[in-house]
Amino acid sequence: MSAPEGDLDRFSLPVRWVHGLTGLFMIVCILTAAVLYNGSLAVLVGHRYLVEQTHLWSGLALPVPLLAGIASRSYRDDAGRLNRFTSRDWAWLRSRTRRDGRIEVGKFNAGQKLNASLSAGSIGVLLLSGSVMYLTRLTPLAWRSGATFVHDWFALAVGLLVVGHIGMALRDPDALTGIRTGRVPLRWARREHAAWAREVTGEVSGETR
Repeated sequence: MSAPEGDLDRFSLPVRWVHGLTGLFMIVCILTAAVLYNGSLAVLVGHRYLVEQTHLWSGLALPVPLLAGIASRSYRDDAGRLNRFTSRDWAWLRSRTRRDGRIEVGKFNAGQKLNASLSAGSIGVLLLSGSVMYLTRLTPLAWRSGATFVHDWFALAVGLLVVGHIGMALRDPDALTGIRTGRVPLRWARREHAAWAREVTGEVSGETR
């Protein structure tokens, strides 16, 4: 699995496509929501109906890449890793010096696993609450009021989560290169994901998930 010149294959093409499309739809949802909820932006942008439709269809499209990715074995493998917390993950979360490399983690650290879980769960909540809000003729007013409250607060939380995710990525050029090209430097892998690096290079030791 190792690539030339000291690089390692980290993300397959299907995984990168799923990540990219999901991120694109999410950003479109956040930007259109900002226009819909901010009067000044709404006046500046105009075309409210077009913004509403873009928000609606981008929201409906959010789970599509995640579901389509199931056809890829590499995607299913990464999803399985993200869905599993090990003893090292709990130790990593409790540690105040978690990024110094002394706690060796697998392909994903606990922070990345939490981000994936929160993102996936939030997409489900936003899709369900948004559907209740949209289907005005099929749902009672009390349901729509509750759904609006949930949708608004989850949207705010997801927006903050996405901003934090992008900020973390911009601070780590090697990680950003990994999700863009699929490959990362071996030196970076050994520093940030030592257990996974040993797994890929054949030096398996302990937990590698």
